[in-house]
Amino acid sequence: MPANTPATPPAFSPAALARCVPFVVFMALLALRGYLPPGLGLDARWIYGAQAVIVAGLLAWYWRDYGELVRQTLPDAREAGWAAAVGIAVFAIWVQLDAPWMQLGSATAPFVPLDADGHLIWPLVLLRLAGAALVVPVMEELFWRSFLMRWVQHPGFERVDPQTVGLKAIVVSTFIFTLAHTLWLAAVIAGLAYAWLYRRTGKLWTAVIAHMVTNALLGVWVIATGRWEFW
Repeated sequence: MPANTPATPPAFSPAALARCVPFVVFMALLALRGYLPPGLGLDARWIYGAQAVIVAGLLAWYWRDYGELVRQTLPDAREAGWAAAVGIAVFAIWVQLDAPWMQLGSATAPFVPLDADGHLIWPLVLLRLAGAALVVPVMEELFWRSFLMRWVQHPGFERVDPQTVGLKAIVVSTFIFTLAHTLWLAAVIAGLAYAWLYRRTGKLWTAVIAHMVTNALLGVWVIATGRWEFW
């Protein structure tokens, strides 16, 4: 091997684990919510609170390993403005793309924070909103864009400048991102939008901000309209 050729790191390097473990734990708990036997007498909705707290704890544990969030220059006002605008646009598009042909099955764990009388259970609402708007965007952008998109470009993903990522890496990572969402067409648009921000600015925070704005607006809209199927 030539001296200037970077060695390919192991598949489960510390950097990869730091980006994958929170995501895997989140998805495992999501599956638990969806398939929890009713005979146990547990309210599966509260597992989302555990999801948010556990994943937030894992992100805090690994935080020093997220150089693209900790050591990179933060977005400037123009970049942050673009990120917010993209987040708003994705939200506006997302809530329109729910026709049957735009869906991949149905959610395994629908989240309806209402009591038997149809009243909001505010602790559940706030847990869901905080998890969706604060925890999930960081976790997902670290996995989908920081790790997977750059890994498809080259297994030594930490050394991949996001501004050099090619079309194949963007398309493959967005396709897999889509499979994790019920509204596949909306997810395609969101995935491409967040990937575009990351590639254009080279700063993961822009994708995180856009994702946060989308999820926060979606959460407020769901609460206001009662369209729980979007949660």
